[in-house]
Amino acid sequence: MEASGGNVGGDIQASLAGRYAVALFELARDAKAIDTAERSLIRVRDAVATNPDFRRLTTSPLVSRKQAARAVDATATPLGVDSTTRNFLGVLAANRRLAELPKIVRAFRTLASRHRGEINAEVTSAHPLTDDQVTELKRQLRLRLGREVSVDMAVDPELLGGLVVRIGSQMIDSSIRTRLNTLANAMKG
Repeated sequence: MEASGGNVGGDIQASLAGRYAVALFELARDAKAIDTAERSLIRVRDAVATNPDFRRLTTSPLVSRKQAARAVDATATPLGVDSTTRNFLGVLAANRRLAELPKIVRAFRTLASRHRGEINAEVTSAHPLTDDQVTELKRQLRLRLGREVSVDMAVDPELLGGLVVRIGSQMIDSSIRTRLNTLANAMKG
């Protein structure tokens, strides 16, 4: 599949979030601002993840379209969101699709990675990784896969320790939670 040609992410377009991601990707590609839009989306995604009020704004059916659009626009400036992504967020608010934002960001990042010739890996750890750990993880994944890898980091304390790495449909689960569950099942045996 060609991410820089006419058909952008046919498999991604199968979902609603994917169709929105493709639309933003095509706008950003035409404006030669894919990396800028990606950074803006990551900032917004992180704000949603860390700010309960902003998360409620994006998911509550009680917030009107107009209120959501105003709030997203007001939040975009302090987050340093570029104008293309800001307008896109306004469209999401107007269409009541802000709740799809995490999926849209994932799909957009996949498209951007493909465009750059990278593989996108979703990495979940029990604790935030240091920059050095992320660099080493990327190096190890690059050695294993033979290509550049971009990583999308998430934290899930329930893992207890270790990592879960998803690359497409492949999953590498070295979490302590999974190891403990496997041991518990073996002991029941």
